[in-house]
Amino acid sequence: MDALAGLLDGPRARGAFLLRVVLDPPWSMRIEDRAPLAVASIVRGVCWVMRDGAEPIPLGPGDVLIARGPDPYVVADDPATPPQVIIHPDERCTTLYGEDLSIAMDRGVRTWGNTDAGESVMLVGAYQGAGEITDSLLRALPPLLVLRAHEWDSPLIPLLAAEITKDDQGQSAVLDRLLDLLLIAALRAWFDRSETAPGWFRAQADPVVGRALRMLHNHPAHPWTVAALAGRIGVSRAALARRFTELVGEPPMSYLTNWRLALAADLLREPDATIAAVARQVGYSSGFALSAAFKRVRGVSPRAARAVASASASPG
Repeated sequence: MDALAGLLDGPRARGAFLLRVVLDPPWSMRIEDRAPLAVASIVRGVCWVMRDGAEPIPLGPGDVLIARGPDPYVVADDPATPPQVIIHPDERCTTLYGEDLSIAMDRGVRTWGNTDAGESVMLVGAYQGAGEITDSLLRALPPLLVLRAHEWDSPLIPLLAAEITKDDQGQSAVLDRLLDLLLIAALRAWFDRSETAPGWFRAQADPVVGRALRMLHNHPAHPWTVAALAGRIGVSRAALARRFTELVGEPPMSYLTNWRLALAADLLREPDATIAAVARQVGYSSGFALSAAFKRVRGVSPRAARAVASASASPG
């Protein structure tokens, strides 16, 4: 498993919020849902996305927006249009004065807006939660990421548009998987083109460091040392350590520790997982050893991290 594949084990949609949004101008929405990750694709029309302190970004047909939460942002037909609607957590939408709009804006199966056939049509998907693996990967992303239609060629947007308003059996599972595919395809295309792609992504193309990363990702519980890793690849310990640090931005064993702890944090979200069992899965000899590493690197114990994650995942 590579680091980008790890993303699939993080924000894997489970009953994700998905909506077809149909609007006639003037319109403006302030997004305050605190979703850790949201994806929007423009089907028709032009809109603008704005975040406090940043320049407005125009979006057109075929463009994809990935918004990294939880900070609010505004999507509007024009930068000068003031917000009229606020999108809150738990899929709740109101006017600026708190009046509920759920019925007034309902346009049918997974369709929402101020008209039945608007100038602007968007497909919106929001992940309700994300694991620690996801967090470690998404730290490399800007708050608002835009992939232009001419920068990639994918059938996923038309497919999602065709499926989003269906009400068939098992449709939520179909839409969850389509959202996952759209996210991963967009991120991969963006990483391939971006000069600011994270070191771990660029390093995977390196014949030496790429092999080392794949070994660490695929076998995190193995008792790796720099010497053992270098021996498996066929280079000197010094050469591997130097090249790994240069391309990835941190030494191999530091990267491995962070990867193991990210995996552990994600595994500990499962209600039946014990610290001792998780420790064995990620390469620590005991629950005590994992707890010590967790506290040293992250500043909190695994139990405390689990309690915070559980509280943030609870409704309300």
